[in-house]
Amino acid sequence: MDSQLFKNSSSGKLIKTDNGFWAFVPNPLPPKLKWDASLSHLLSQAAQSLGLLMGLGETLPNPHLLIYPFIRKEAVLSSRIEGTRSTLSELFLCESTQIEKQKDVREVQNYVIALEYGISRLKETSLDMKFILELHKILMQNVRGEDKKPGEFRECQNWIGPPGCSKYDATFVPPPVPEMKKVLNQLEQFLLSINSISPLVKIALMHSQFETIHPFHDGNGRIGRLLIILYLHKQNLLPKPLLYLSAFFEKYSNEYRNLLLKVCQQGAWRPWIEFFLRGIINQSKDAITRARRLVRLQENYRKKVHEKGLSPSAGRVLDLIFMRPVINIKSGVKVLELTFPAVSKAMKQLEKVGILKETTGAQRDKVYEAQDILKILED
Repeated sequence: MDSQLFKNSSSGKLIKTDNGFWAFVPNPLPPKLKWDASLSHLLSQAAQSLGLLMGLGETLPNPHLLIYPFIRKEAVLSSRIEGTRSTLSELFLCESTQIEKQKDVREVQNYVIALEYGISRLKETSLDMKFILELHKILMQNVRGEDKKPGEFRECQNWIGPPGCSKYDATFVPPPVPEMKKVLNQLEQFLLSINSISPLVKIALMHSQFETIHPFHDGNGRIGRLLIILYLHKQNLLPKPLLYLSAFFEKYSNEYRNLLLKVCQQGAWRPWIEFFLRGIINQSKDAITRARRLVRLQENYRKKVHEKGLSPSAGRVLDLIFMRPVINIKSGVKVLELTFPAVSKAMKQLEKVGILKETTGAQRDKVYEAQDILKILED
């Protein structure tokens, strides 16, 4: 690690270990921030955008039609930042049919499970380190990195840099284990504290600090992004998890990583906070737009089902495909508790009117896609 790049940082200090490499130890949060009209206005815009998304979630007749796919969109994009190549369609396919075409799907599924578990668990617990360990254990189960002690903080040094680099020439070296334990305790106190800092700024600071500490051997990025959604949920700023902020981080992944690094190198908190707030604004607006498109499409489809005189079962399958736009007959039977012939007939009817498309060409175990829905989600 180039110590010269960190020598003037106000966000922490370099220490030289007994083994002769440099490591960075962050200062406790919060840092001193210079506020002006521009930053205050950006924060106000972010809070307003998130409020509009929250309002939409409260007014939708069935918000679960959006929560289910939006959580999975967040999972796919957060995992993609870490190098997985699974798509949203592949995740839906695996969940509905148990057909796993891409091994990375399992990592994305674990992210979904961890997020849903976290939302449920926060009803009775705090967002503390014990809770974070529970999330990590779920995230890393039966996937790459499960040999790296899921659900446990690291007990040896890690580092970040190009493939093949060592801790001596790495781009960044997080705090050694003794210092890591100390700064994790400080981060927990900050998360649980009651102060005048805006929750949106607080979670931006937390995410940066967590990634700096890098307390796990693997999964640090995904856990750090999970905590954003869960903290907003705990603060009642996002009662329904309709925000997929990882889409913004994935789209601007180089800027995302560079800004986190510059916080450590230069104490450049403001550019990172501005980037984070822009992400909240952008993705809140994006989620609202997609939600409205999906609601309009559902209304049009219902009208078509009514006009064509399709079976009542077709109407129930229609609602289901907005949560599961890749589906087979068996999963429809299981979820809707209808008979196999009823679901089979309904899917054929929906295929005939252009709502579903059969994708296998097989006589048995047919798989159907709602391609208009997938297009809205994946565009």
